[in-house]
Amino acid sequence: MNKKVYIETYGCQMNVADSETVASIMAGQQYEYCDNITDADIILINTCSVRDHAEQRIWNRLDHIKGLKRKKKHLITGIMGCMAQRIGDKLLEHTAVNFVAGPDAYKKIPLLVEQATEGLKQGDTEFDPEETYHDIIPKRATGNQITGFISITRGCNNFCSYCIVPYTRGRERSRDITDILNEVSDLQKNGFKEICLLGQNVNSYSSGDDGFPELIDRIALFAPEMRIRFTTSHPKDLSDDLLKAMARHRNVCNHIHLPVQSGSNIILKKMNRAYTREWYLSRIEAIRAYLPGCGISTDVFCGFCGETEEDFEQTLSIMQQSAFDSAFMFKYSERPGTHAAKHYADDVPENVKIIRLNRMIALQNKLSLQSNRNDVGKVFEVLAENYSKRSKEHLNGRTETNKTVVFPKENYGPGDIVRVQITEASSATLKGNIIQ
Repeated sequence: MNKKVYIETYGCQMNVADSETVASIMAGQQYEYCDNITDADIILINTCSVRDHAEQRIWNRLDHIKGLKRKKKHLITGIMGCMAQRIGDKLLEHTAVNFVAGPDAYKKIPLLVEQATEGLKQGDTEFDPEETYHDIIPKRATGNQITGFISITRGCNNFCSYCIVPYTRGRERSRDITDILNEVSDLQKNGFKEICLLGQNVNSYSSGDDGFPELIDRIALFAPEMRIRFTTSHPKDLSDDLLKAMARHRNVCNHIHLPVQSGSNIILKKMNRAYTREWYLSRIEAIRAYLPGCGISTDVFCGFCGETEEDFEQTLSIMQQSAFDSAFMFKYSERPGTHAAKHYADDVPENVKIIRLNRMIALQNKLSLQSNRNDVGKVFEVLAENYSKRSKEHLNGRTETNKTVVFPKENYGPGDIVRVQITEASSATLKGNIIQ
């Protein structure tokens, strides 16, 4: 019988896409995928290193897996992804771990599994600047075929001073446009309704003479029946050409995730973000000019090295001026190995970070509530994604502006696109009714 593989994924959507790539690699070597960890012969944990909390979850999970290995002596455990790349040797010291594989070593996982069965405990964390997994169609989870994720770039060249990603995923490289279209075709064939293009900085995509605007044009025309989203955009590379391309195609969703991180020019420079507050606000103005009604979300965090109260007030100010629809908000967590960890003091007291984070959250709740209230009475095309957690008689889905809507299901189900008129709004959710 084929050995069974269980894959557990932590972190970002890039990791979700990577896990699907690994599932395809393993299936190609006659391993059988299973969705219950207790049935597995091989456990693969895809890890995240963006914040310390993400890594602590993995250590706790390994302690649980150690108990499983006492009951199943032949069980093999591999750690892959960013944490494997960052501290592979330390992970190998854990009794539950048989091997580690960095983000460029996924094709070697079957060999690492084979070697682990022979008692070899080792890892592969070599960077391969040419590796894009171009010849692999990901094996996607079945059962909820709504959104398919496609990685268009790997790695990052930006080296923001607080960020570990360039050190765990290597330098930036773009995938060939033909490979991307092959994945789009696979999503079409398998009934997916939406494409989400992924990259640490999708705006810097470059393949031959094609940049990201050209890629958007190609995919929108290739799959006119599918919705197209993308994340994440770096403000320094958000071009008018991209905004024009989005405006040309009705199936490209009217939403941009544009991480601001801070509103202070002093802090932005220390972060090595390569733009100013003024540049960022000019990009917000351009989005609203080319794409009226576009949803805009962001990432922002407080408590970075040397952040003063005045710096933080600038962050609150840029949040208000940008009027974000939603935001992912954090307090700074020093990551060993980054430029900031080596050269700056993490000198904002923890209690001050918490107070500032709470102030950001309170402001964004007000902004989100106002944004959502502005949608009451409007009609949106909503892609139904799931049944509501509170009632199987309701569906939830997203507008093209990336807002969550709950509405009575009537004769519809997940995967259907329906017209919904908004009747109620909270800071997190819209409610509405289907109209014909």
